[in-house]
Amino acid sequence: MSRYDAVVFDLLTALIDSWSLWNDVAGSDERGLAWRRQYLALTYGCGAYRPYEDLVEAAAVAAGCPASFAGDLAARWQELRPWDGVPALLSDLGRDKRLGIATNCSRSLGRAAAALTGGQFEVVITAQEAGYYKPRPEPYQAVLKELGTAPERTLFVAGSASDVPGAIAVGMPVFWHNRIGLVAPPGAPQPLVEATTLDALPALART
Repeated sequence: MSRYDAVVFDLLTALIDSWSLWNDVAGSDERGLAWRRQYLALTYGCGAYRPYEDLVEAAAVAAGCPASFAGDLAARWQELRPWDGVPALLSDLGRDKRLGIATNCSRSLGRAAAALTGGQFEVVITAQEAGYYKPRPEPYQAVLKELGTAPERTLFVAGSASDVPGAIAVGMPVFWHNRIGLVAPPGAPQPLVEATTLDALPALART
């Protein structure tokens, strides 16, 4: 018998290449990265939920970019694409695992992005619905409540470095899909697996 009943994913980094769209909207990788870093700093420090679009706009201004970048990103949201192999992987896992998402964005953008992965998710929890952004515990706890699964039997697939300690703190084992080579914070707890692809995920999920 498998030790996991469900697999929950970070959406915009673990399943989707959102970095490329941010960079394209910004006009360069360097500018896009500066904008995204400002957004992450604001997200992690904002406490209770503030509208995602407002944080994206404030981050653009903080990075020296036009505030209009936030609207441009939302307008081009349908251009987001999953990482290679994601639709097939989700189809495979969905045969015997319950699937969920916990993502740091608005309700409307989260559902739109989830649909672009090709996966069939039982639960999609956004920061807007949880009332807080990850890595606070509320989004992880909300998806566990909706699934009705125990944290130790729910494998979390992280995309960002902060998701690793965030999910571990609520008792969820973590597979870190570190596709773009992010650096973990000093002293951060270790995931079960850290990999640049999702290739090893199905075997782990079925152990």
